[in-house]
Amino acid sequence: MAPRGSTEDPKVTALRESRCLNPHPGQVTDPAFLSEEFFDARDAVQVKYEMVRRVTVDGAPAYYQAAAALAESGLDGLVPAKPGPRGGHKLTGEILAWAGQQLAADPGLRPASLAEPIAAEFGVRVHPRSVERALARHRERHSKSRWPARTREPEGGAPVPVPETLTWPRGC
Repeated sequence: MAPRGSTEDPKVTALRESRCLNPHPGQVTDPAFLSEEFFDARDAVQVKYEMVRRVTVDGAPAYYQAAAALAESGLDGLVPAKPGPRGGHKLTGEILAWAGQQLAADPGLRPASLAEPIAAEFGVRVHPRSVERALARHRERHSKSRWPARTREPEGGAPVPVPETLTWPRGC
């Protein structure tokens, strides 16, 4: 984002915010982008669209990737994907199985309280809420759970079964 009071072109700001700003507009050599006002080499989607539209036979992998993305998703397919990991990657199946064993062994243990033991046992630092979400997803995926249903024992009463689809609220 441009600093406050910046005189950056509003189109550049809009392209940057929509992740469509071409980081290397000077490398675009198509004559239309060099001579016509309509074509803007700063717009990565427009550059890719024109490449797909104009090229008929070309061995360049970038062309084929862009053509496939355009065919599959339309213009949205030409917008670069968000960077970074997709989904949880720290809490592996091994860690979730261990966490499930810990919860089964101690009914009073909350999933969120496993964040520190996970760090000590596996050397993986995770947020307590991430543990709760990952265990809930794991239970949903494995409906025939290896973990017995959790129960809560109210003061002076019999255990109350807790459905597998519910997560423990904070403070319980």
